[in-house]
Amino acid sequence: MNLFFEESGDFKVGTVLSQAGEAYQVEMPSGKRTKVKVKDVLLQYEKPSAADLLEAAKAVAADVDFEFLWEVAGQDEFGFAELGAEYFGHTPLPSEAAGLVLALHGAPIYFYKKGRGRYKAAPEASLRAAQAGIEKKKQQGLIQAGYVDQLKANTLPESMRPLVQQLLFKPDKNSIEFKALDAACNELHTTPQRLMLAAGGIGSPRELHMARFLFENFPRGAGFPAVTVPSMPANLPVANVAAFSIDDVTTTEIDDAFSVVTLADGMLQVGIHIAAPGLGIRPDDAIDKMARARMSTVYMPGDKITMLPDELVAAFTLAEGKTCPAVSLYATIDPADWSVKSTVTRAELVPIKSNLRNNDLDDVVSEEALAAGTGEYPHKAEMAVLWQWALTLEAARMVKREGFGLKPEQNNRVDFNFYVEDDVVTVLRRKRGAPLDKIVAELMIFANSTWGKLMHDSGVPGIYRSQGAGSGAGWAAKMQVRMVTHAAPHQGLGVDQYAWSTSPLRRYTDLVNQWQILACAEHGVTAPLVAPFKPRDANLFAIVSAFDAAYAAYNDHQQNMERYWCLRWLGQQEQRQVEAVVLKDEVLRLADIPLIIRLPGMPQVARGAQVKLDILRWDELDLTIEARLLELPSNNEIAADADLDYEEEEAAAPADTGEAAATEAVEAEGSVTVVTSEPTAG
Repeated sequence: MNLFFEESGDFKVGTVLSQAGEAYQVEMPSGKRTKVKVKDVLLQYEKPSAADLLEAAKAVAADVDFEFLWEVAGQDEFGFAELGAEYFGHTPLPSEAAGLVLALHGAPIYFYKKGRGRYKAAPEASLRAAQAGIEKKKQQGLIQAGYVDQLKANTLPESMRPLVQQLLFKPDKNSIEFKALDAACNELHTTPQRLMLAAGGIGSPRELHMARFLFENFPRGAGFPAVTVPSMPANLPVANVAAFSIDDVTTTEIDDAFSVVTLADGMLQVGIHIAAPGLGIRPDDAIDKMARARMSTVYMPGDKITMLPDELVAAFTLAEGKTCPAVSLYATIDPADWSVKSTVTRAELVPIKSNLRNNDLDDVVSEEALAAGTGEYPHKAEMAVLWQWALTLEAARMVKREGFGLKPEQNNRVDFNFYVEDDVVTVLRRKRGAPLDKIVAELMIFANSTWGKLMHDSGVPGIYRSQGAGSGAGWAAKMQVRMVTHAAPHQGLGVDQYAWSTSPLRRYTDLVNQWQILACAEHGVTAPLVAPFKPRDANLFAIVSAFDAAYAAYNDHQQNMERYWCLRWLGQQEQRQVEAVVLKDEVLRLADIPLIIRLPGMPQVARGAQVKLDILRWDELDLTIEARLLELPSNNEIAADADLDYEEEEAAAPADTGEAAATEAVEAEGSVTVVTSEPTAG
């Protein structure tokens, strides 16, 4: 006797060897023996053989007309043998009965299984819906296959053009577009990014990097809605100064300017004037919400995404020839020893006489020229005063810094400025600590520290940068930079407190601090009652958290774009053999551009030594580069701009690199990749 039975959802045949109670010992056509329970047996028969029955049953199942079978079945539950008699018009043969079981089991849209060998016809509505779904899937399969063919031919299907960014950065993996892209990539052994580039979905690697950043951080676009420029407070006094700013030639958000006045008693009054959007923008108004949504201007070589709309920037930037609203910090200085006798803060209108550009003045305003009083340039007398005071401020910071247990700052490092025009990049080396940079940096540090103390003494919270007293031990712990809402030392800068306050046009933290500073300047001891943010204000903590997240994302993007433009520079300059400086072990930096390369297995060479590399290849899409060591130094001579504190800088770099200001370059302990398209102060 032979059996046709169901086992683990599959149908099998076998010859009975023996029976014991409710089970059979069965030998299958393969020779394998198994135990089959009586309840799992669907058919018992003598002929044909087990193997022949299964082949005949499959042939029967293939010929079944499911529409007819479904109509014959009716709406009541049935057994396969009952339906077989009606369908075949006679008692079904073993092969026919088994074939019918296979057919019923293989057509779940037509028949629902109700038990062992028992089924029920699907309701007509359900059947038609399932058939429509199958047909749709079939058509989608044809469409998908067409998409795959087009993509393999480097042609982007029209229906995929609006979905390019979604497919690359946040795909719906159930969509036929993604399945087609994935299938084409698998067949071509490539990545979605490269295939989109080849097919024209993305115009260039640069577009890809920008598109990814905008998709993740500006999903609604980087534009602004129309805004109305807020009016200024009435009766702001006009300062009796002729202020001037010092910025890079590309700077449009001019946050800071300076003035120098000799007082009747011989003392000097140095004014640090900061653009005052906080006088017009109010917490929780429409413009504030825009700024808070962005948290900062995003800088990258050749481009930027501003925190504030252009109309607002134009209204508050300290532009030459205008009288601009500003928050001014006046320091009264004794020129005998350059000590600060007093400071005062006030909101006022400041006449801006000049917007100086360090690109034009760096070669003229040198340390030698300042010491000798030579050269002709605008605001020469004021520059001389600011230079002497900046040197005094720096020396005092270094004493404080060393008191924190840190080494003196190095002045041999090089910064790099990027300028992009018509997709051609120029990278210029610029030694850190140039007089104009130092003047701006020291005065900004002084203002940020002084205003931080003002808020602290007034009992008003602010947003501070604190460095030191981190977790762990050693240099890495000392270099940790945090944002806090109370005054705390910044060991790297050598100040007792440091509150970002001097860039309110491009950093939201500075705008928040400006509101707090204005409350302190106007209301004195009652400032805690009227300041927008109160002690332990949950809203202030939320701003700090959101700023940290946004600032980190923006910094990552800036570094990616700087690396992209470094690779572009290699191609444009057709550079294959280049000089590089050893920073640490296998880490090198090219001499002419701030491109970091790691060479695993490189022989040990002294830090700061200059070596020659052979550039093998680079990839602007992946931002990767391959090089090999071509020539070692003969005497381990240290390069003039060698960065001997690279390991220490790595500990600090995540918090403060990539900032468009000399101040932040100092704060970051001089990251070797402080590169920016807009190196403004602040």
